[in-house]
Amino acid sequence: MKLSQLIYNLSVSGTFDPETEVGDIISDSRAIKEGSLFVCIKGTRFDGHDVAEDCLKRGACAVVVDHSLGLKQEVIVEDTRAALAVMCSNYFGRPQDELKLIAVTGTNGKTTIANVIKQALEACGKKAGVIGTIGIEAGDIVLPAKFTTPEPWDMEMILRTLANSGCEYVVMEASSQALDQRRLVDLHYDTAVFTNLSQDHLDYHKTMDAYFEAKCQLFKQCDYAVINLDDPKGRELFEMTECPKVGYALENTDAEYRATDLVLTSGETSFTVIKGDETASCTVPLPGRFSVYNALACTAVVDRQVRDLMTAVKGVSSTKEVSGRCEILHRGKQTVISDYAHTDDALTKLLSSIKPFVGEGRLVVLFGCAGRRDKTKRVKMANAIADYADVAVLTSDNPREEDPYMILQELIPIFSERRIPFILIPDRYYAISHVLRTLRDGDVFVLCCKGHEDYQAIDNYTLYLDERRIVREYYAEEK
Repeated sequence: MKLSQLIYNLSVSGTFDPETEVGDIISDSRAIKEGSLFVCIKGTRFDGHDVAEDCLKRGACAVVVDHSLGLKQEVIVEDTRAALAVMCSNYFGRPQDELKLIAVTGTNGKTTIANVIKQALEACGKKAGVIGTIGIEAGDIVLPAKFTTPEPWDMEMILRTLANSGCEYVVMEASSQALDQRRLVDLHYDTAVFTNLSQDHLDYHKTMDAYFEAKCQLFKQCDYAVINLDDPKGRELFEMTECPKVGYALENTDAEYRATDLVLTSGETSFTVIKGDETASCTVPLPGRFSVYNALACTAVVDRQVRDLMTAVKGVSSTKEVSGRCEILHRGKQTVISDYAHTDDALTKLLSSIKPFVGEGRLVVLFGCAGRRDKTKRVKMANAIADYADVAVLTSDNPREEDPYMILQELIPIFSERRIPFILIPDRYYAISHVLRTLRDGDVFVLCCKGHEDYQAIDNYTLYLDERRIVREYYAEEK
């Protein structure tokens, strides 16, 4: 493709030949090959501008920069991150223009809502794909995910694949980092959903205001907004949002979509959806009050597409559980559950939903805190566990370059002071195996923080670890 085609719709200057043939677009200097267009991105640890000249020497056909470096083949733009998104879009022929895009953002619930919307749309006769934390899926297409929200090149390649497969809708999770890094700047959404906001990713955003501001960017790129009005930041966002919008809530009577007559069990949640004078009965295969919020958000999105509340609710009710989201791995004399919850708010919602159904047994909760991530939430996570667990199991969760034992040492005082029995086993495999061997009849064992993930990030290595397989093989051997 010619360079002139890639920079279409961009304001550019510089000393370059617009007829230059471009093989691909690269922002990682280590991946440069003959004919690549290198986009210089300034990160927290590395600035691509520092190696622009070297990339040209190694075969790059041109470099994209945000200021002149005095090079012969440089394309100067205002923002290289935004330019990268636009150029990747142009390279793949703007597949988003052939699709209706739906995005979900917020601290908790993104994965569940995105996957339930996808399933519900399919139940209503629409062909839909989903892009998110647990992977990319549409019909027979199933691909793993490297990030919650892919980088621009990967995103556009995925959208092109889904458009070519006949998808009408693509539902995606929009992470705060992706929004802040302008990965999604060239995408426009039919509908955007805001779930809630609680502390997370402060290692990246530094402040809650900056975290919220990143989320808000999505609602400047959509035609229609669906917002949780029971969340304080949701109400703030609702007032700021200029496009057509609706709210959903359990408490706020101003919300267009509400729920009543909640029936909560250990395996599912039933309630009545209220929209004005209309009502419809909904049942989803997920426990907890928070599942009602997720289902209401999904109902509002699907209702916009099918224009019929009963059909939308029927679609939402037909969905299956989402991998690693309050997923029951074993049900028998003991119950084993896996969930991705890794913030104090998510842990509180999860465990408060499970605790009432534990009965005469114990609630045994295994968790860890990720290395090189927001350290200020570790104590809050531990307190959330201590609020509900009868026994806590402290173990590793992607310690990365941090010493896993030192991470766990930060948590011990919480359980000691609150007199909550705990076990400390840094190796997650042995921690899970030990608990499975010592569970009593009636116990509920909850594996937190990993969910769908089948790996551990330790030092600079990614090691295979699928806790679902560990549980499955244990009970197969026991049987």
